[in-house]
Amino acid sequence: MKPTRTRFIVLAGICAGAALAYFTRNGVGPAESTIRAELGITKEQSGMLMSSFFWPYALCQIPAAMLAQRLGSRWSLSLYGVLWSLATACLAWGNLAVMTGARAFMGMAQAGLVPVGTTVMARWFPRTAQASASGAFSGFMSVGSIIAAPLTAWLVVSIGWRWMFVWYAVPGVLWAAWFAVWYRNRPAEHPAVNAAERAQIEQDAPHEAAETPRVPWGLLLRSPALWCLCLQQFCRAAGYIFFASWFATYLQEERGVTILGSGWLTTLPLLADVTGCMAGGLLSDVLLRRTGSQRLARQGLTATALLLCAGLIFCAWFVANPVIAVLVISAGMFCAATANPCLGATVMNIGGPHVATLSATTNMCGNLGAAAFPILVPWLLAHAGGWNAVLAGFGALYIIAAVFWLLIRNERISQ
Repeated sequence: MKPTRTRFIVLAGICAGAALAYFTRNGVGPAESTIRAELGITKEQSGMLMSSFFWPYALCQIPAAMLAQRLGSRWSLSLYGVLWSLATACLAWGNLAVMTGARAFMGMAQAGLVPVGTTVMARWFPRTAQASASGAFSGFMSVGSIIAAPLTAWLVVSIGWRWMFVWYAVPGVLWAAWFAVWYRNRPAEHPAVNAAERAQIEQDAPHEAAETPRVPWGLLLRSPALWCLCLQQFCRAAGYIFFASWFATYLQEERGVTILGSGWLTTLPLLADVTGCMAGGLLSDVLLRRTGSQRLARQGLTATALLLCAGLIFCAWFVANPVIAVLVISAGMFCAATANPCLGATVMNIGGPHVATLSATTNMCGNLGAAAFPILVPWLLAHAGGWNAVLAGFGALYIIAAVFWLLIRNERISQ
């Protein structure tokens, strides 16, 4: 019997959800200078507005994963999609306080996206294809950011940022309705999956991704691998969020680029992130199939790529032309993006029956870093040497992340 290919429709569905989530959360960055001028707020207040998404997003990772264990991936992701879309619409009607509250609520609603998405991939893909699936999932997060950057800049000029947020709320509701109707929590439950595809999914390992109400926190917290994964994710997310927060302003103020030009240039590192995620996932799975070494295919590949990323970011200091400088930084982001699928595959490999919880914990730590960096940037600008200090910290984060990747050992958590 020829295997059906329903798992790829599942992957396309969660990739679309990831793109929509990042599309809405990153709508503020390209419009930051316009919103700041209209509301009459300072850069420090604007940094707090942008970071208000990430504190509740980080802190709600584990509760959202636990709720998803009760509701199942199908209903939890559908619910989260409706809620973050409503929060997006609320951005259109507020002053600074209301917008900050809406951003915080959006963070709560999107908190379950990554842990639940990782659980979906663990159930629907064999181990030797999980990095590729994770690469697509991570890559489409940046697809949403890529679309948001120039579209936001254009809509701000054309219809204003308030109406823009109203329209940004519509796609998420439509996606949530489709996902609730079509998706099933397990391959065996889906009528479009035949026995051959189920055998293909389960061919090389039992996934142990069943929902379980009991989480062995003592066992998790004693895992050195978990601590290394959390710390590297803190550093990488803090570096990545620069593009979704201050990068457009950096191009406008330091490089003399217009708001529309900065919107388009911001898409280049994000496009590099998409291609790097997908290429890194494919390369990692090829290395795993050929060598059988999880450490080489996941940790070794990622650490090398992160060090290359840092080197390219430092090289951008010496480039005067803004377009070429962004291209150099984008090459670095291509390298850094290989860590995204390797992280997802490593979590699926060592997580055992606690994939969602482990993914939620690492993503929580990452978003604490993402919440901190937008607030740190104004301080660096005022007290530590301006935008050069920001870029120095940006590159150093990837060096630290590479060290933590080298320290990771694959110790499967099975209790």
